[in-house]
Amino acid sequence: MARIKGAMMTRKRRNKVLKLAKSYWGSKSTHFKMAKQAVKKSGVYAYVGRKQKKRDFRRLWIARISAAVKPYDMNYSRFMNGLKKSGIEMNRKALSELAITDSAAFAALVDTAKKAL
Repeated sequence: MARIKGAMMTRKRRNKVLKLAKSYWGSKSTHFKMAKQAVKKSGVYAYVGRKQKKRDFRRLWIARISAAVKPYDMNYSRFMNGLKKSGIEMNRKALSELAITDSAAFAALVDTAKKAL
């Protein structure tokens, strides 16, 4: 049986990593060993970033809602509690969009929340 050498697959595997590291600075984009480490680390950052993105958007929506209920002499937690007691189940994303785009509808929600408290 003929001896099979792994040169082609090794080159293919290395080129895949080097392609992922294409825009990296310095040796990380040309040397396989450094590129492999950099790509692995960037994968970890990307994974963590996908989780943080959800947290960051939730914080943004809460900050927007909080700022929107301030003029009505309410705070965020009392507003959300009032909505829950009145049976209105809207997510924070929709509430923040409503506060930005349709202030009259948001004011009606605030009044409903105040009455429920």
